[in-house]
Amino acid sequence: MGKNVLTVKDLKTFYKTRLNEYVYAVDGVSFDLRSGEILGIAGESGCGKSTLSLSLMGYYFPPLHYKSGVIEIDGTDIMKLKYDNLRVGFLGTKISYIPQAAMNALNPTMRVINFIQDIAEEHKLGMTKEQVYNMAKERFLALNLPERTLGAYPNELSGGMKQRTVIAISAMLNPEILIADEPTSALDVTTQKVVIKMMKDLMNKSFVKSIIFITHELPLLRHIADRIIVMYAGQFVEMGTSEEIIFSPLHPYSKALMGSIIVPEKGMKDQKLSCIPGAPPNLKHVPEGCRFADRCLYAESECRQGDIEEKYYNGRMYKCIFDYEKLKELYGYEQ
Repeated sequence: MGKNVLTVKDLKTFYKTRLNEYVYAVDGVSFDLRSGEILGIAGESGCGKSTLSLSLMGYYFPPLHYKSGVIEIDGTDIMKLKYDNLRVGFLGTKISYIPQAAMNALNPTMRVINFIQDIAEEHKLGMTKEQVYNMAKERFLALNLPERTLGAYPNELSGGMKQRTVIAISAMLNPEILIADEPTSALDVTTQKVVIKMMKDLMNKSFVKSIIFITHELPLLRHIADRIIVMYAGQFVEMGTSEEIIFSPLHPYSKALMGSIIVPEKGMKDQKLSCIPGAPPNLKHVPEGCRFADRCLYAESECRQGDIEEKYYNGRMYKCIFDYEKLKELYGYEQ
């Protein structure tokens, strides 16, 4: 892995409701993204994953607001930039975004090539339409997308083809960081494999330097991510390598999340499925202590008091009152 291309420190962003209530969907998260790394972020719906991706892009449009924290891209804190400077100098070139509803992201009245030409004009590339077409053709062919896709309207493409087209467009200007917000959702398993291969191709062919891959399908990340962050109720509760998070999670939420999913992996097929009781907390009224305590099988009175500090073990981060030895005992991990 290379140097850090993205550094996030204590980022807090919130939604403001019509009743003047504040919903902290991202509440004090910190992490680094290294050059050449694919970082996975996992968690159930409503935990703040998509809000985090919008926040990292600087997309603060009401009702989403920025409160505090640092977002550094190549040493520049983008929160100190004017939006016009951010849009022209960073978005699309330094950092780019594949939206969650990627299949609906294209304008239905525009051909794909017209969309790409608008991007070239917006970023003042100084290219003729013919040059833009040749650039797009070369990129699409490199990613196994047929040239005819460029002349098509979105309704002429299948769901999987739309998804791959949006991915190719998002990486058209060779961004250092590509944020993929659930790029495999609503796709069949075969198409998911194609999309994952495409994401890897973007890295292998140096079209992007690093990827943040967001999903609610935690086992999927084992096949693409180097590290995984588990997010719950607006906070990071665990961070480690893919193998560590998948096969030996430490935080009770990570453990419960893995236990609720069928994983066709060696050593995992015989595990019994379990459900996570209850529902995530209302972020308008965040409970004191651990936000997972009311759903946790191992919670104690201490879990509901004060702030829960982050703990570290062999480079892994987890946010729990129990130390590593206690968690091994609770989970029945081999000593």
